[in-house]
Amino acid sequence: MIDQLTIDRINEAAHIEDVVGDYVTLRKRGVNLLGLCPFHNEKTPSFTVSPAKGIFKCFGCGKGGNSVHFIMEHEQLSYVEALKYLARKYHIEVVEKEMTPEEEAARNDRESMLLVNEYAQKYFTNILHNHIDGKAVGLGYFRERGFRDDIIRKFQLGYCLDEKDGFTKDALKSGYKKEFLVKTGLTIEGENNYVADRFRGRVMFPVHSLSGKVLAFGGRILKKDEKLAKYVNSPESEIYHKSNELYGIFFAKQAIVRHDRCYLVEGYTDVISMFQSGIENVVASSGTSLTPGQIRLIHRFTENVTVLYDGDPAGIKASIRGIDLLLEEGLNIKVLLLPDGDDPDSFARKNNASDFIRFVEENSVDFIRFKTSLLLNEVGNDPIKRAGLVQDIVRSIAIIPNQLIRSEYVKECSTLLDVNEQMLYHEIAKIKNKQLESKLTPKTETETAANQQPKPEQSEKPGQTAQKFENEERNIIRVLIKYGSYLQFISTDENGENSTPVTVSDYILHELETDNLSLQNPVLDTILREYKLLPKDSATDVEKHFLNHPDVAVSQLVADLITEKYTLSKIHSKFRELETDDKRLNELAPRYIYEYKLALIIQNRKEMLLEMKKAAESNDASAVGQIMKEIEQIDYFKNILSKELDRVLNLL
Repeated sequence: MIDQLTIDRINEAAHIEDVVGDYVTLRKRGVNLLGLCPFHNEKTPSFTVSPAKGIFKCFGCGKGGNSVHFIMEHEQLSYVEALKYLARKYHIEVVEKEMTPEEEAARNDRESMLLVNEYAQKYFTNILHNHIDGKAVGLGYFRERGFRDDIIRKFQLGYCLDEKDGFTKDALKSGYKKEFLVKTGLTIEGENNYVADRFRGRVMFPVHSLSGKVLAFGGRILKKDEKLAKYVNSPESEIYHKSNELYGIFFAKQAIVRHDRCYLVEGYTDVISMFQSGIENVVASSGTSLTPGQIRLIHRFTENVTVLYDGDPAGIKASIRGIDLLLEEGLNIKVLLLPDGDDPDSFARKNNASDFIRFVEENSVDFIRFKTSLLLNEVGNDPIKRAGLVQDIVRSIAIIPNQLIRSEYVKECSTLLDVNEQMLYHEIAKIKNKQLESKLTPKTETETAANQQPKPEQSEKPGQTAQKFENEERNIIRVLIKYGSYLQFISTDENGENSTPVTVSDYILHELETDNLSLQNPVLDTILREYKLLPKDSATDVEKHFLNHPDVAVSQLVADLITEKYTLSKIHSKFRELETDDKRLNELAPRYIYEYKLALIIQNRKEMLLEMKKAAESNDASAVGQIMKEIEQIDYFKNILSKELDRVLNLL
């Protein structure tokens, strides 16, 4: 058995576009990639890859799933064999063993820490909007910065009261353990039972994972105190590794794919201001130099990165060292130097999205040219410094993996630096030879042969057997998986007033359980039953859970449900804005439930009519009368549902 942590590592490393790209030529089509399906013969591409969701879907043959299931299908491997295949591809060690009690405890600890962070985010947000100090101090600060209320809520900004342990006391009262409050860094623990809130008196910036889970916080002090750091961040923990996270990536990922470009800034407010101005494809390194983990996260969605600088020479020099890593990953880097006195935050507040983008297009330059010009201004006519500059530029060019791009930069730098091209090529060759020598160092470990595992039994694939209520059931499960955690005002009293907030999942499950309903499609019913068993209010990423499901039928069906077959073209999107499902869940969730119940009632009525016909043929007047009463009751409920759906059905 492969432990879950290893499976998670494999799924994280195996980017769908990378895996599929080894077998299929993919071309960009909107936010997705399109190619010819490798599983059936087709002349017109219908095979879609979604990098943002990490799934593939063929609208021709119906196959779909994540990277693991693509390899299973293409290479005809079992689930375990496919995991090992990808593990070898990405050099991930696979250790097959049963989880020890300690490992099980570690997994539970991780889930508990995520739950604590989720509680903290809601607590700080509530303080910001509903507490007198939160509104006066925290909300006042954000509004003073020009942040709109909708943006404040979107990024789940908050405020921690300026009290020694106000948050900690409330968290303990709510049943959260001090152990996990300390592990997440929300609470500081000292001697003699001393506890204190780490972020007291600070406005709060939650740091979200790629899936939207709160991993950490950044807190900014508002009062002037030279003894206190301006920003305090959550410490490293089991759930938060700063070098692998980017602030704003959860909100930016779709826009990055859509625009095929990522804007990279330094701080939280830079991201929020640019997002508010209409530039949503922006993330921040949170004040640290770029790391390989952060770069890989960007590369998952685009190859084009524009780095924004505020004109501070010291800051630029410090950041430049990290940008070489972007080049090494094969990314196309441009640099934008903002006008004096402006940072991305202030510049975004002064300009709308179109003006900002126009300024970027007119003023951004490629990184090598920017670096060369910047350093040339410093060296002057000093030959020693000039030689060092040449070496520095050559090292940056040498790490670019694309040979054609390297050659173009050599020509450009030869002109800028007034250095012979052949000399530059010679220096690059020396660097590449050293890299090759290090790679040829003999390895001490050898790969072990993969154990042959019998292929697991697979559930019946969706669509093999026609289901009477297929469409209705698919709609319910789709909304449940995509929007189950959404809070919606969909529960009202008998008069249709006094709306009560409930989650979409609570509403749907309550409606199904009240009438003791299950689903007719066995795969959909499996998903429903497994969904009910998922921990409520846990950190479980539902989409990811089912997309990575070992049952291919489940994974394929879920991939099918969450994949949009059609998107609005760029031309039409300029003139028409589509209202997305998440904006009208109050309508959709009840409608899908009513449609399903109505379909069941119609089917039940048909069956009752057949029974009445048989009773009439056998001259059983008593049975006929009883069935007619049941049909009348069915018609009563049918009319109620029809009214709710705003339509009238003519039942024969």
